Amino acid sequence: MFLDQVIGFFSSDMGIDLGTANTLVLVKDKGIIINEPSVVAVRREKYGKQKILAVGHAAKEMVGKTPGDIEAIRPMRDGVIADFDMTERMIRYFIEKTHKRKSFLRPRIIISVPYGLTQVERKAVRESALSAGAREVFLIEEPMAAAIGANLPVREPQGNLVVDIGGGTTEIGVVSLGGLVISKSIRTAGDKIDNSIVNYIKEKYNLLIGERTGEEIKIAVGSAVQLEKELSVVVKGRDQVSGLLSRVELTSEDVREAMREPLKEIADALKTVLEMMPPDLAGDIVETGIVLTGGGALIRGLDKFLSDIVKLPVFVADEPLLAVARGTGKALEEIGLLQQLTNEE
Repeated sequence: MFLDQVIGFFSSDMGIDLGTANTLVLVKDKGIIINEPSVVAVRREKYGKQKILAVGHAAKEMVGKTPGDIEAIRPMRDGVIADFDMTERMIRYFIEKTHKRKSFLRPRIIISVPYGLTQVERKAVRESALSAGAREVFLIEEPMAAAIGANLPVREPQGNLVVDIGGGTTEIGVVSLGGLVISKSIRTAGDKIDNSIVNYIKEKYNLLIGERTGEEIKIAVGSAVQLEKELSVVVKGRDQVSGLLSRVELTSEDVREAMREPLKEIADALKTVLEMMPPDLAGDIVETGIVLTGGGALIRGLDKFLSDIVKLPVFVADEPLLAVARGTGKALEEIGLLQQLTNEE
């Protein structure tokens, strides 16, 4: 125990936003120092062994382009751990990269998890961090972390509504007095939007493209509402009918049509949360509005799209991609508050 405290003195506390699409690592007093895709590339060796070739950006470059013996794995799916072993290795890689040396340093780590994870899933996250070298692990719910990171007054007796659209899940939370009053998590987010773009292009243009290209199209021309000047992008892929390689020009109108269904699901979930809200909190939300965080908040015009549906003001947080990681960082500074937020074990 005493040794742990001594070791802890030399190692930095860390906050990890363990996302389906990206993992961000924040170190106390240093800010965000790692922001990389949650992808691990492994080579299969004899006797079923797997050797890690790359993690993060380098591994993402390999997705969909690997030879037979190499596989690019995304260990997180829909906000939960799909591959325990790879998640542990990925967390260990990030801890070692953060501390620059592999010795006995054992940081305290706070990890943000989607709301509504089962006890088993929460235990899996905690165990993977402990076996990757953490001294203590705290879990914080993503809507809470997003609200803290978006600088909302979470401790005040005032309702704040945050919508965090990540890669695997969309988290909607109403925060008041330092806790979550209402929360909802749906498995419709960035990945599902990418897939809907891939399927739309396949059906309309008979063109086969990969998931990664789907994401690139979303970033390049995706919009939730009509733009003053429509954007366009040339997409290359394989023609389903002739089997030959071909290209088509896509407009932001096409992509908007493709994304319509998943965006509607997110809007419906938001409506459900608003319907469940106690009247006094509802009054606060009418005044303060709704804050969007996460990568999905970067889709052009999404704030206007949601605002038109729920008839409330909607704002995008500053640097929405970093909100959850920043929230974990602020929670790190108040370990007492942390223990209150993570009163389980």
